[in-house]
Amino acid sequence: MEKRNINKNITSSVAEATRAQDNEMAKGRELFYLSCIASLILAICVAPLKAELSSFGLSHFKPRSTLKMDEAFLRVINELDTEVAVYWVSRRCYQCLYQQFGVVLAQPSQGQPSSEEFIVSTQHGLKIQVNSTPVIQELCTVPFHFGEQGNYTLWLKNTSNSVVNCSIVTDVDPVNSYIPILVAFLVFAGLGLLSALGRAIFALDIVKAVLFRISGTMETERLINSELGSPGRTVTPVTDNILPPPPSPSKRLRSLDTFRGISLVIMVFVNYGGGRYWFFRHESWNGLTVADLVFPWFVFIMGTSIALSINSMLRSGSSRTSLLKKVVWRSLQLFLIGVVVINPNYCRGFLSWDNLRIPGVLQRLAWSYLAVACLDLLVARAHLDILPTDAWWSACIDVLLYWPAWIFVLLLEVLWLCLTFLLPVPGCPTGYLGPGGIGDMGAYPNCTGGAAGLVDRWLLGENHIYQTPSARVIYGSHMPFDPEGVLGSINSIVMAFLGLQAGKIILHYRDLHSSIISRFLIWGLILGVISAVLTKCSTDQGFIPVNKNLWSVSYVTTVACFAFVLLVVVYYIVDVKKWWSGAPFFYPGMNSILVYVGHEVFEDYFPFRWRMVNTQSHAEHLTQNLVAVSCWVLISFVLYRKKIFWKI
Repeated sequence: MEKRNINKNITSSVAEATRAQDNEMAKGRELFYLSCIASLILAICVAPLKAELSSFGLSHFKPRSTLKMDEAFLRVINELDTEVAVYWVSRRCYQCLYQQFGVVLAQPSQGQPSSEEFIVSTQHGLKIQVNSTPVIQELCTVPFHFGEQGNYTLWLKNTSNSVVNCSIVTDVDPVNSYIPILVAFLVFAGLGLLSALGRAIFALDIVKAVLFRISGTMETERLINSELGSPGRTVTPVTDNILPPPPSPSKRLRSLDTFRGISLVIMVFVNYGGGRYWFFRHESWNGLTVADLVFPWFVFIMGTSIALSINSMLRSGSSRTSLLKKVVWRSLQLFLIGVVVINPNYCRGFLSWDNLRIPGVLQRLAWSYLAVACLDLLVARAHLDILPTDAWWSACIDVLLYWPAWIFVLLLEVLWLCLTFLLPVPGCPTGYLGPGGIGDMGAYPNCTGGAAGLVDRWLLGENHIYQTPSARVIYGSHMPFDPEGVLGSINSIVMAFLGLQAGKIILHYRDLHSSIISRFLIWGLILGVISAVLTKCSTDQGFIPVNKNLWSVSYVTTVACFAFVLLVVVYYIVDVKKWWSGAPFFYPGMNSILVYVGHEVFEDYFPFRWRMVNTQSHAEHLTQNLVAVSCWVLISFVLYRKKIFWKI
């Protein structure tokens, strides 16, 4: 009997040693991941991101030290016998008035041309127009995309047949401002490969055996001695093993948190400046950039999480009334936190009502969450496994079962269309969707956003909305306009509801991966076709252009199409094939509210920002922004390991 007990103790000790070995391997992986993140920050800090290339022999032109980011030097040399005026307009500015650079005098005598120097923008291509003066006559128009910190000369000459010849010559080659992006990509790609290689090494049997020999032998001996030397220790009877295991909680889809983390990381990066590259900033009016994708994706995945969480709580026995109270309270908290965070004087005392901005990102999340969660509470089913699967309508059960919610959302969209295209706006054409300013040939300078701007100014007041909209960059608009305004919130509800539909698909076809993927792709195709029809596959000439400032319906369908496709990719790689754990995006996705609020509050503090040597360098801005984002990823990883999550 004593020998049998000893054998039993040894068996359990070996099992415990095996578990200890697994724990040791987990600790090793943790140390490996932490070292990768530390190496990332170090590599970004010391990487040769400088893209400013030296030019020799041409120092008599404009020194690069006097040029700022996205600027170039243009010298206009006039060999004509008449005075000329030089104008410009951005090729991204739709139907815009030309803006004047300046006037170049006529050549004083034959062979002695006059010249003037100008600073030009390099973000987008320009159209340079030269007119004679004082008698206005167009002499020539030259489209050209200037390179950053390049030196150029525009020659104005008369040809033999008295036709003015305009030609632009490159005197000093521009710098390649995209080299920092390439270097940063190579650094991240290298760290990703290093992480994958580390996981592969830890998975080798020989490595497991070595770790077992190093940690397992001593641990097994310690446990055996502990077993033999502890007579008072109670051993769990074998009969306990015949009891049924406790019910395991529903498996959390890592792909959803990974998707949320991808959106959040890019959002933090572009909010910190995105290296001051134009494509990491919001589009001035119509069109899309990288920065325009991430916020609606976050709204989309919030809708998906609403479907899963409400279904889980209903299955656990929670009442709809109690869930409604939680939804209202959480929405109120989100709104109040957003108002505090978005106004810059929150650390200097009480908020001033005179210039308090009311709309914002968290405020829009609050409204969208409140509307979509309440809709789902009205139509959600706690038990989906008892629904018929052989009925004629079962193929569309994830839509037809919730038809009241769909009717409500369609009515909301009709409301947006009516207000946008039928509401009279004083001094503006009905249904105007333009940016105002110099757009539309300067005909409607005070009509920025049309009905959307009017509703915000009427409901919230001009001092309580965003004062420097992105339309100022290209279109020179001077009217306040809020991209998170009232009318746009209607379509953000639609965006969250499309995410809710993705959650319904996951619930109805749980563990049927092919059905989930096919339905995601079908929804992406439908939304893509709707976008193509509404926009006529153009930036500015469609029925309803893609516009982030207005949150137009075509903008919602376009980014929702991308969201479904991206979710398919992440779901297949992370949850179906398990080729990728979702790291490092998974960690900020698990603590999204904390990361978003934290990055807003601590934006101006070290290590998220520091005094730069050259503030006109894309390389230094990109380094600072990537280090800041990496810090938040590291913080979210540490909080995840400590099981600290901020939920409201």
